[in-house]
Amino acid sequence: MPDFPTEILSSPEAAEAVRIITELNDAGFVAVLAGGCVRDALLGRKPKDFDVATDATPESVREVFGKRNTLAFGESFGVIGVLPPRSAVTEEPSAKLMPTEVATFRADGNYSDGRRPDSVTYGDAEADAMRRDFTINGMFYDLFDSKVIDYVGGIQDLEKGHLRTIGKAVQRFEEDKLRMLRAVRFATTLGFSIEYKTFAAIQNHASDISVVSGERIGAEMRRVMTSSASDFGLETLVDTGLALHVWPQLRSMNWTEYSRAIQTTKHRSFEVAMALALFHLPGDSIQCLRLLFNDWKLSVAERRAIEAALTHAQTITQCDGLPWSRLQPILIDEDAETIVATARALAPKSRGVARAARSLSGDPNELNPPPLVTGADLIANGMRPGPEFKSILQSIRDDQLDGKLTSREDALQRAFQDKV
Repeated sequence: MPDFPTEILSSPEAAEAVRIITELNDAGFVAVLAGGCVRDALLGRKPKDFDVATDATPESVREVFGKRNTLAFGESFGVIGVLPPRSAVTEEPSAKLMPTEVATFRADGNYSDGRRPDSVTYGDAEADAMRRDFTINGMFYDLFDSKVIDYVGGIQDLEKGHLRTIGKAVQRFEEDKLRMLRAVRFATTLGFSIEYKTFAAIQNHASDISVVSGERIGAEMRRVMTSSASDFGLETLVDTGLALHVWPQLRSMNWTEYSRAIQTTKHRSFEVAMALALFHLPGDSIQCLRLLFNDWKLSVAERRAIEAALTHAQTITQCDGLPWSRLQPILIDEDAETIVATARALAPKSRGVARAARSLSGDPNELNPPPLVTGADLIANGMRPGPEFKSILQSIRDDQLDGKLTSREDALQRAFQDKV
């Protein structure tokens, strides 16, 4: 395992964590980097955020930094958000940085709701490590001694590429049922294997995931789906038995074709990843999406984009010979990027996809020129509004896009011919 790469501490987020640790240390408290940022740094990955753990109580943290500069968003669980320094000009915290979570070392009581502890007691770093989920997330880094603090065997498991719970797996999963799905997510995003006792515990308690809220399940599934190894993640979901309660249709996935499709696009969005998975499941993909929309509490925008891809991506793969009037409406859809990206994954060598991509990246005025005539133009020239308006205007628009009509005068003449 490589040494902790101190160069990661030069980022603005890391520098803010260093500032907080330094001020707590100057005030006489112990403070260290904790959890995921330590794991990611040791793996050579750029941490997404930097959390701080300390022996200072929440009240002490607020005294050190001032109540105006802190947020008590998890004070009952020993967590305080410390805001970045205020601007000398605006007297407001920097908008570029999020609050840094500062958590007091603690031990947790019972988890009667299967999500949060009923009570917490403040303790030391070792007790805090022992209440965390997986060994790779239970390490700390001491900035001043330049050393990793590991009470749980996290370094060894990182070296093995091994995901293992801290203590008994059943107990960890009883405390928070979502940890079973988090195990799949970590194995997927890190490329780790799940230790056999941990894996067996998930299999034996997979049905318990049903008590977890759709929002929390959806958040984990977004991270699984956008991983470069999402096929491995979804297969693990099936193998652990979690799929039966999270996404039952996965058990009928065409894994070979799905894996081929996702490997053609490494940096796919959640919407593209979902569309690709749904394309390779039997049955009505739109209906399956609607069920997941409710179960995972997806956003309306996510559902719209995925549904657009499911509806139009196949057309894009075969659009090389289509009239422009058939292709253009798809390419001006607000989710056109998702549609074309999905089509590219389905058929990377398709000439139709190449055509669509060129058109999408071209001149916006050529992609969507102003219409030659509008309904207002027809009314101004004496035509009474009626049900035929829509079909007349659509016919004119199609001919305009296909180059059969090029002037407003010709379009108006055509409109009145169609009316007759």
